[in-house]
Amino acid sequence: MNIRLLARGAALALLFAMPALAQEQSNGMDHSGHQTMDMGAPKSDQGPASQAFAQANARMHAGMDFAFSGNADVDFVRGMIAHHQGAIDMARVELEYGKDPAIRKLAEEVIRAQQGEIEMMKTWLEQNAK
Repeated sequence: MNIRLLARGAALALLFAMPALAQEQSNGMDHSGHQTMDMGAPKSDQGPASQAFAQANARMHAGMDFAFSGNADVDFVRGMIAHHQGAIDMARVELEYGKDPAIRKLAEEVIRAQQGEIEMMKTWLEQNAK
C-alpha cells in the first residue's frame, strides 16, 4: 500500500476525531481516571539539564490540563498562559545550562517577551472571564 495514502488516511482520521475529543472535554466530562502519557521524562543518566527540561515540560502540560469553558477566547488565553510559562521555564534552564551565546540571548528574549504577554493575558482574564 502507498505510504502517502496511509499517511493521508491517518491524518483524516485524526482530523475527524479531534472535534469529538474537544466536545467531550468541553462538556465537562471527568478525565481524571485516564492515564497520562509519559512525556519522555529523562532517565537519570541524561543529566540535570534534561531533568530540568522534563520538569518544565511536565508543569506546562499540567497547567494546560484545565476544564474548557466553552468560550474560545478564555480557553485560548488560559492555555497560552501555561504554554508561555513553560517557554519561560525552559528558557531559564537554557540560561542555567546552555553555552551558546546566540541561544542564551534568545532565551533572554523569550523570557522578556512572554512575561509581558502573560501579564497582558492575566489582565484580560480578570476583565473578561466570567
